[in-house]
Amino acid sequence: MKLEGKVVIAQGGGPTAVINQSMVGAALESRKFAQVTRVYGALYGVQGIVNEEFIDLTQETTHNLEQVANTPSSALLSTRDKPDEAYCKEIFKVLKAHDVRYFFYIGGNDSSDTVRIVNEQAQLAEYEFRAIHIPKTIDNDLVLSDHTPGYGSAARFVASAFAGANLDNRALPGVYIGVVMGRHAGFLTAAAALGQKYPDDGPHLIYLPERAFNPESFLKDVKEVYDKYGRCVIAVSEGIVDEMGTPMISKLTKNVEHDAHGNVQLSGTGMLGDLLCDLVRDKLKIKRVRSDTFGYLQRSFLGCVSDVDQREAREVGERAAHYAIWYNLDGSISIQRTGYYSVTYQLEKLSDIARKTRHMPDNFINAAGNGVTDDFRYYLRPLLGAGFPVAHRLRAPKVGKVL
Repeated sequence: MKLEGKVVIAQGGGPTAVINQSMVGAALESRKFAQVTRVYGALYGVQGIVNEEFIDLTQETTHNLEQVANTPSSALLSTRDKPDEAYCKEIFKVLKAHDVRYFFYIGGNDSSDTVRIVNEQAQLAEYEFRAIHIPKTIDNDLVLSDHTPGYGSAARFVASAFAGANLDNRALPGVYIGVVMGRHAGFLTAAAALGQKYPDDGPHLIYLPERAFNPESFLKDVKEVYDKYGRCVIAVSEGIVDEMGTPMISKLTKNVEHDAHGNVQLSGTGMLGDLLCDLVRDKLKIKRVRSDTFGYLQRSFLGCVSDVDQREAREVGERAAHYAIWYNLDGSISIQRTGYYSVTYQLEKLSDIARKTRHMPDNFINAAGNGVTDDFRYYLRPLLGAGFPVAHRLRAPKVGKVL
């Protein structure tokens, strides 16, 4: 059965360096099918759908779409709205009024749940409709996928940045703490390990939300590394928690902010890094202690994009159009690794993806809980793409002293 009508593509949540590849892939593939009357882009995600803010991508040149595909961030603009059932009813109402038969939503966990609810509304109304969730998240926390588009490029940025921070720290020794995005999953913070080349390179310590953070153990780890190398580079996930699951930022200070959903505000503040620096200075009496917070920099950094990430982001968009228009199916696209390095794509049930979080597996984290394993390095390296930069050191021998 061929469904004739319009396509709507929307982007939700935080931008990535390759999210436009998915949008353009879905748009260009959709334009090939005769039963597709128009391809619309919804501005500002689901908010734009409710407000009927559409642009006609059918009238966009292929050349410019390709230029946009290579540009980071969400070209259709985004929203942090998390639609409930009433909101989704409004989304469906607008889509039906515009004779939309295919809905592609590019986003993370919340976006997949939105697609699920909108699809259920269409079924209740007996309206022939196909909805596909196209995966996107730098956190790499979608279940059933080997990895998600956006993660490889953000991981490349984090690994490169820590390689640079390590070079700086080696020249002017001290303690350096880099706080990286990741509320519940530590994949992005763990990427810092790929910046290591020589045995004494940092990050020397990596702390992830999958392991309980203990300040006393942290100080002990830092002292051991500092005593050994005379310096210490540390990667810390913004979402580290104690044994009870309480965010460490709440334990270290009472002056914490909360977002619109009641969660402790982790991003957009350098508070955790500052607090950990104060802890090291006060307890270990180390004078040179510095921190950086990797907030939004890695999400849309123009000069650090993985070619592997770009290709896969493009293909999940293309496959979404194929599943919906060719095969009349609904669902969420997943990426499955089939070798070193090759992938294939599968369609998963929306209910199996929505509102679920993937965590770093145990074999990716070392026994001490303060670093990663070679299994993780093997997993991540191909996702960083070609031409990943490496540092070099002088090898000339020392000259003997005269005085």
